[in-house]
Amino acid sequence: MVLLIRHAAALILALTTALQAAEPSPHAIDIPPWFANSFLDVREEMRDAAADGRRVMLYFGQDGCPYCKRLMEANFSQRDIVEATRKRFVAIALNLWGDRETHWVDGVARTEKELGVFLRVQFTPTLLFLDESGGVALRLNGYQPPERFRLAIDYAGRARPGAESFADFLRASPQGAPRVAAPPAGLLREPPVAVTFPRKAAQLLVFESRDCTACEELHAALAHPELRAAVATLEPVRIDAFGTRSVRHAAGEALTEAELARRLGVHFTPTLVYFDAEGREVFRAEGYLRRFHLAATLDYVVQGAYRTEPSFQRFLQARADRERAAGRPVDLW
Repeated sequence: MVLLIRHAAALILALTTALQAAEPSPHAIDIPPWFANSFLDVREEMRDAAADGRRVMLYFGQDGCPYCKRLMEANFSQRDIVEATRKRFVAIALNLWGDRETHWVDGVARTEKELGVFLRVQFTPTLLFLDESGGVALRLNGYQPPERFRLAIDYAGRARPGAESFADFLRASPQGAPRVAAPPAGLLREPPVAVTFPRKAAQLLVFESRDCTACEELHAALAHPELRAAVATLEPVRIDAFGTRSVRHAAGEALTEAELARRLGVHFTPTLVYFDAEGREVFRAEGYLRRFHLAATLDYVVQGAYRTEPSFQRFLQARADRERAAGRPVDLW
């Protein structure tokens, strides 16, 4: 009888394990096992993390996101990045389209997708590094390569309100030999220039820096006829995020390029900031983007889709579906 009971218990355990394994993961993409198994109450997670001398890192991902996959495979496969992240943060994964209940620092209950809307998450991955008071010490909108991500972890682990900005922190960090990447000829205007409104057309400010490999890839993508044509419908200006050339902004105010970058809260290069003809910022894209997603940001603004579809991700999905339905390949990466 004892033997039968043991066999029955083993069978039940095996069936239970199999059923659990068959259940879909609540996360949009496979995440490292060291991410926290959380009840998604950010206030409690902050208290527990602080008691352990750490902060909270929130990760928003989604199915089919090549940049999320890149984050996991290129960044979180490197031992030093993992060790630094685990030492300083409690990592919590959220599905941008998920239905699990969360509680933000304001105590309000929201589903994951509602929280994504509330926090204005437009790109995946988006990572929010919270300080001990619930403020956002650093926000990464989109993928950042390992060398930049290491610096982000270092900064976010000790940033204090009102202290050095992340852009200044990056500028002070060794970045290797500087080089200037040339954009496609005749595509982007250069300072000195007036960035004043109203204008005849929407304006695109492309913030770059001298040591930016992603800027070089951006230029290569912009040389594509489809993207070049879209940029030509705007008034595009190339800005050195740390430059000293003159930019006349708003009501005739004279600023340097670096002052304009700080005024607009530009922390990364490249950053694309789109304004409508009246001078309202309508969209921005930060960090590393491949050609398909870069073209989508241009379409989102040029077509005026941001007026009716506040979610860039939904616009992006609909655009990809149209391309596939027309028999055209969709290369997300």
